[in-house]
Amino acid sequence: MKKERKDFAESRDFIKSLEKGLTVLKAFSAEQPILSVSEAADLTGYSRPTVRRIFITLHTLGYVNEKNGRYVLTARVLSLGYSYLSSQNIWNVAMPYIEELVKQTQESSSISVLDYDEVVYVARVPTERIMTISLNVGSRLPAYATSMGKVLLAYLPETEKEAYLNHFSAEKLTPNTKIDPDELRKELNVIKEQGWSFANEELEEGVRSIAVPIYNNRNEAYAAVNCSANASRVSGKHMKEKYLPLLKSTANRISQDLTAYQSSFNL
Repeated sequence: MKKERKDFAESRDFIKSLEKGLTVLKAFSAEQPILSVSEAADLTGYSRPTVRRIFITLHTLGYVNEKNGRYVLTARVLSLGYSYLSSQNIWNVAMPYIEELVKQTQESSSISVLDYDEVVYVARVPTERIMTISLNVGSRLPAYATSMGKVLLAYLPETEKEAYLNHFSAEKLTPNTKIDPDELRKELNVIKEQGWSFANEELEEGVRSIAVPIYNNRNEAYAAVNCSANASRVSGKHMKEKYLPLLKSTANRISQDLTAYQSSFNL
């Protein structure tokens, strides 16, 4: 958490009960889609009475269902994410651009934003499935192992970037994953200079990805767009020579629309 957010979390205006409710919601995962009060308490560190009250509230509001003392999320939870997507309809405007990129490259393309140490997918046009996990809008991946994540980390303000690197702790997902903070710092500096990032089988073996930033109306790296391909079929050299110029053109058009959209709302 950013320092200013930590400071605000300790203020009188911070609603801790809301924080706890959201934390319990996020305790559900693909590995644990059904939770009891005890299991959720263990995952969140909250007391069982606290978790029980939160589950009762969520059940009353329709966000979870309960059977035999075990809870599962309902489809109503999707409305929370949809509120973001519907309010940020720039990503709908961006879809034709990445669809055109996919036609040109015959490779998958996605747009993501940075959320602390993860990237969150906000738009995606897939071709063949090249990863073991299924990626959709709302999917999250560790920033340090993805081309889009590294672009967005590289363009963070220096204080935020250093805070991230100073607390950097990573899992080596493949033999190519960079988990040394000094090595990652050097790479982020290079990415910032060249304006693009390349991830060579760092998230998952057999997957290469290249990404560039999307700028907002304050000329900040607001999001990133990528092109990903099967490593056995497409070389890194080909991606850099053929796909990168197309990717930059796509990002430039999306940036122009994003700038116009945000300016119209004085964002």
